[in-house]
Amino acid sequence: MTAAEPTLALRRATLAVYAVFILSGFGFASWASRIPQVRDALVLSPRSLGLVLLAIAVGSVISMPLSGVVVGRLGAARTIAVMATLSAVGLAAAAVGVRVGVAPVVGGLFLFGIGAGTWDVAMNVEGSAVERALGKAIMPRFHAGFSVGTVAGALVGSAMVALGVSATAHLLAIALLVGVVGPLSVRSFLAPGRPAEQHGDARSPLRAWTEPRTLLIGLFVFAAAFTEGTGNDWLGVAVIDGYGAAPALGSLTFAIFLSAMTLGRWFGPALIDRRGRVLTARILAVIALAGLGLVVFGSTLPVAMAGAALWGLGTALGFPMGMSAAGDDPAHAAGRVSVVATIGYVAFLAGPPLIGFLGEEVGTLRALTVTGGVVALGLLVSGVLRPLPPAGGREQGAGAALATAPGSGR
Repeated sequence: MTAAEPTLALRRATLAVYAVFILSGFGFASWASRIPQVRDALVLSPRSLGLVLLAIAVGSVISMPLSGVVVGRLGAARTIAVMATLSAVGLAAAAVGVRVGVAPVVGGLFLFGIGAGTWDVAMNVEGSAVERALGKAIMPRFHAGFSVGTVAGALVGSAMVALGVSATAHLLAIALLVGVVGPLSVRSFLAPGRPAEQHGDARSPLRAWTEPRTLLIGLFVFAAAFTEGTGNDWLGVAVIDGYGAAPALGSLTFAIFLSAMTLGRWFGPALIDRRGRVLTARILAVIALAGLGLVVFGSTLPVAMAGAALWGLGTALGFPMGMSAAGDDPAHAAGRVSVVATIGYVAFLAGPPLIGFLGEEVGTLRALTVTGGVVALGLLVSGVLRPLPPAGGREQGAGAALATAPGSGR
């Protein structure tokens, strides 16, 4: 094997991971873009629609704790191939169900959630492996790829609505795309078809639930996901209610938040490589707190908009850095990423109703102050992101280079 061959293989693997992140975001946003038409076709009340949409969350939450076992048995590539197919079947069932009734839509979304949840863990496991092989941070850019996929899915969905394409036809086409492109993309993974748990360690990935370091990383990711999720769900509403902003300006503030977060994920790896995960996390936590302060206590809407940009920038790298930390040891990456992802997604589910409950008492804008407390919690435990050294003299491949890179221990 020549020196150029592994470099080419690594470049292809990197592109393949980008592809599955983008495709995952594209598939989810394609469904989300047609929710209003699905609601109208099924004549759903807001409460009924909320229960229907809960099927995705239930499927994801059920699948994620067990996804480490699945990835450990099948490997990241096979897992994504299977789960892309399952997601496609679920999306197709929901698409047909729009013309039939609520039951097949709920069943299809449940399958879609199972597929998406396990897919999410598997692509983070492979992303961590690619990052170790590269010897430099790239996980935030993979997550930026997911964001790009969601934007593309939303834009295509808007175009389909404008052109009068039915939700059923649109979603069936997306299901076909996911079912074909997903399995094809993983052929360039670093170890396609090979189980993620290697090095002769046969312990169950479920044991990761008993590891203090893994649980603390999960707590850090919980804080990051809560901070990101409350911005996604409540920022636009908060500036409309709190500042009397027009709906268009509320949407613009949200767009500023998303743009700053996406830019942070694309350009942030350079900061991680120079300063390490721990110092980067602490710097960004301070930036997020400053942004939240400007949003909640700013005197004018322009100040709140500037705060939204800082908030988005400050929350950009937390979730992907947590995934990287969970995947430091390739022998146990599947189980640990599963645990951390599960804890993180609990925050995405718990955040919106908590802010809504507090908003009833103190107003939506003031309710966001609880997010500052959660950011502070993440700041307190951020030291757990420090990369693992090679354990027991066991060779960890290129991951050891990343663990000992300048600044990586700070």
